[in-house]
Amino acid sequence: MITEDDLHLFSEGSWQRSWEKMGAHPAIKDGIQGWSFCVWAPEVASVHVVGDFNGWNATATPLERIMDSGLWHGFIPGLNQGDLYKYVIETIEGELLYKADPYAFYSEVAPGTASRLWDLSGYAWKDAAWLRKRSKRDHMHTPLNIYEVHLGSWKRHGDEPQGEPREDGTYPGPGDPFPAQRGTFYSYDDLSVELVAYVKNMGYTHIEVMPVMEHPFDGSWGYQGTGYYAATARYGTPQQFMHFVDACHKAGIGVILDWVPGGFCADAQGLATFNGSMLYEREIHPNWGTHKFDFGRPEVVSFLLSNALFWIDMFHADGIRMDGVSSMLYLNFGVDNPADKKFNKFGTEEDLDASAFIRTVNEAVGETHPDVMMIAEESTAWPLVTYPPADGGLGFHYKWDMGWMNDTLHYMQTDFPWRPGNHRLLTFSMMYAFNENFVLPLSHDEVVNGKCSLIGRMPGDPWRQFAGLRNLAFYQMMHPGAKLNFMGNELGMFIEWRYYESLQWFLARDFETHAHQQAFIEALNHLYLKEAGLWHFAYDAQGFEWIDADNNKQSIISFVRRGKKPADDLVIIINFDPASYETFRMGVPREGDWKLVFNTDDPAFGGSGYPVVEMASSRPEAWNGRDDSIEISLPGMGGLVYKRSRASSYVSPTKAKAVHTKKAPAPKKAAPKRTRTKK
Repeated sequence: MITEDDLHLFSEGSWQRSWEKMGAHPAIKDGIQGWSFCVWAPEVASVHVVGDFNGWNATATPLERIMDSGLWHGFIPGLNQGDLYKYVIETIEGELLYKADPYAFYSEVAPGTASRLWDLSGYAWKDAAWLRKRSKRDHMHTPLNIYEVHLGSWKRHGDEPQGEPREDGTYPGPGDPFPAQRGTFYSYDDLSVELVAYVKNMGYTHIEVMPVMEHPFDGSWGYQGTGYYAATARYGTPQQFMHFVDACHKAGIGVILDWVPGGFCADAQGLATFNGSMLYEREIHPNWGTHKFDFGRPEVVSFLLSNALFWIDMFHADGIRMDGVSSMLYLNFGVDNPADKKFNKFGTEEDLDASAFIRTVNEAVGETHPDVMMIAEESTAWPLVTYPPADGGLGFHYKWDMGWMNDTLHYMQTDFPWRPGNHRLLTFSMMYAFNENFVLPLSHDEVVNGKCSLIGRMPGDPWRQFAGLRNLAFYQMMHPGAKLNFMGNELGMFIEWRYYESLQWFLARDFETHAHQQAFIEALNHLYLKEAGLWHFAYDAQGFEWIDADNNKQSIISFVRRGKKPADDLVIIINFDPASYETFRMGVPREGDWKLVFNTDDPAFGGSGYPVVEMASSRPEAWNGRDDSIEISLPGMGGLVYKRSRASSYVSPTKAKAVHTKKAPAPKKAAPKRTRTKK
C-alpha cells in the first residue's frame, strides 16, 4: 500500500492524507479479509502487533520494515472491527514499549489505553446543503458568535441535585455542598438532540468543541492527548460524533474543533518517547510537563498536517482553533532562567520551525478548504497573525483578543468609585482593534483555577452584580470582532466551572435572577443576528466610530456601529456606573428619529425598568463633535441601542413660532351674482 511517492512526501513533511495508509485499515490479501497496519518507528529492533486476537503475545505477530524509511507494515487476517490492539516496539537496547496507534481512529474507553480497530466508512452524511452554503458564504461579513463547550460537563445524566438550593448555587447539608453523585456522560447522540437545540434556540452561530481527540485524563479537558485521530470514546463511536456534527449543520450551526499541535501528554502509551527516545517531540514544556512536537522533523509535520485536514475532511469541521500558538512560536516560552534560554540562527527567540509549520498548515487548509476558518489562540504581540503567508503573516483568519479580555475583566471587577481611573481599560482595545481579525473570548480559562466565575468578579450587591454581568456581555457584543463565550456564562453561575459535573441548570429553573440572565443572553444573541451593523464590518475600521470615548467621570462610553447601508447604523451607549440620568444628550451620526431597539435594563432581563426614551428625535444641536444630537434618559448599569427609523419629526421652536404667527390669507372677493333672463 505504501508507495515511493508516499515515502517521499512523508519524509519531506508534505504528506497531507497520511491517515489513509498509516495506522490500521480493513484489507484483503490473497482473497483473505483482515487488517493492514503501518506505523512509524525508526531506529528500533522490531515492531509487533498485540491484542486479544493473539493473547497479547509480544512476539506472535511481527511487522516488516519498509526499507530505511522508519515505517513498519504488515497484514493480519481474521481480525474484527472493535478488536483492541497495541504496537510493541523493541528498542535497540531490548526494552519493550507498548504503544497505542498514533493513527488509530478509535480507542478503548479510559482508563483503558489500547487502540481499537475501526473503519470510518459507512456514515451517510446529510449536510450537502450546508457545505454548499458554506462554500458560498463569506464568514468575514456574517455573524460569528461562538458557544464554547466541554462535552463531558455541559450536561450529565443523573447529577441533578435534590433539595432546595441557595442563591449561590450550593445546597444545605453536611459534607460537600453539592451531591457526590456526578452522573454519567451525555453521548454524542444525546448532545445531537439537546445541545444542538439549545444552541439554536439561544441564537449562537457556532459550537466550539474543546478537544474531542482521545485523552487519558478527564482533568486535562482534552488538551493533553494520546489519540490525535480518534474522537474520544467517552461519548460514543466516531460515527456518532459525525452524526453530532451533521445535526449541528442541519440546524444551521457551524462546528469549530479545538486542536492542540503544541504538545501532548507524557503517558507511556502515547506519543512520548515513541521509539525509546524523543521522536515526535523535541523537548519537555517547562511549565506544563507536556512534550512539545518537533516541528523541524518532516515526518512529524506530515503527521500533524494530515491531522488538521483529517478533521476537516472526515468530520466536516467548519473551523479549527489552534491552541497554545504562543507556546509554539517562542523558543523560550515558559523559560525563566536566562541561562536556559535558546536562540535561533538570527539570534532572536522566535521558533522558526514552528512558524513555518503553522504557515504550512494554514496554506494547506486554504488551498483544499478555503471556506474553513483557522483561528489562533495567540496571546502576544506577534505581528500579522491573520495576514497571508505571502505577506509575511501566519495565515490565520482570526486571532483571540486576549488583551481585550484581560483589560475588560480588570475594569469590570473594579469597584465603582475607582472606575474613572481605569476608564482607559475600556477604550484601549480600539487602538488596535483592526490590526488583526479578532475574536473576543470569555472562555473556559476565565472561570477556572481560582479566577472566580464571571459574576463573582462583579462588585456590589447581587443586583449590581447581575447588572454588571449584563454590561459585560453587552459590551462584548457591541464591540467590533467575533464573539466567544464558554458554556454557563449565560446562566450567571457563582461557582467556577467543574469539568466533573454538569452546569448548574437548576439556577435558571429555580431562581428568577438566573432565568433573567439566560433570557438576556438569548435576546442579545438574536439582536446580534438581526443587526448587520454589528457584524458586517466587524474587522474593518469603517464599521466603528466613537461618539464619546472619554467620559471617564461618569463611566460612560458611546459609539456607532456601521453596516453596509446607512440604515444599518446603530448608536450604542453603555453606563458602567450605578448612577441614572433623567436627561442625557448624545451626538448622533445624522439627523432622524432614533428608535430604541435594545435595553439591558429591561425588567424582563432583571433590570430596574428605569424609564427610557423609546423614540428620540434629533435636534440640530452640536454635541460630541456632531451637528445633530438626541436627548435620552440613561439607566444606571445599563446599555441602550438606538437605530434610525425615519427623518426627524422634531420641529425647531423658531420654525414652530413662524407657523403660529403667519398672517391668514385675505378672503377672496365674492363673484357677482348672475341672474337668469327670461326667454
